[in-house]
Amino acid sequence: MASHRLIQHIGKAFGLNISEALYDRLNVYYFVEGHSLNDKPRLAEIASETLRSLLPESEHDKVSVKTLLDFLRGSEGRKEIGCALQKLRELGVYSIPKFIIEGQAVVDGAAHHSVFTNVFRSIERKGKSAGGPIFGKILGVSDHAIQQGSYW
Repeated sequence: MASHRLIQHIGKAFGLNISEALYDRLNVYYFVEGHSLNDKPRLAEIASETLRSLLPESEHDKVSVKTLLDFLRGSEGRKEIGCALQKLRELGVYSIPKFIIEGQAVVDGAAHHSVFTNVFRSIERKGKSAGGPIFGKILGVSDHAIQQGSYW
């Protein structure tokens, strides 16, 4: 849960583009380099290093190893992550990758392309999307951060 909390914290503080870049780095850290995401001191080090490369120098004190480690040792964000996990269970999501479209259609990441095509064609026929992001409010991410998106 520590890495999930950290990603959400960074997204709220610096925007989704920064949290997505950190998420990408943590995926390499875990899946490629084989490190544990439960080692909070090391997680704080790698996160601080990554964030310092992404943020202006004026923001570096906000992402120091000590600051991030203090956050990771605290409880901020636990409730929000717990609520997000509950919502995923309600939607029937127990593994990843999954795509939640319009806040309700759950499509397995390994689904045949025709499944995605059918979902998106249905949205096209309606002329607009019926739902929006479902986790922004749960995780406390501002509407502005969501609208700004996570693309560089």
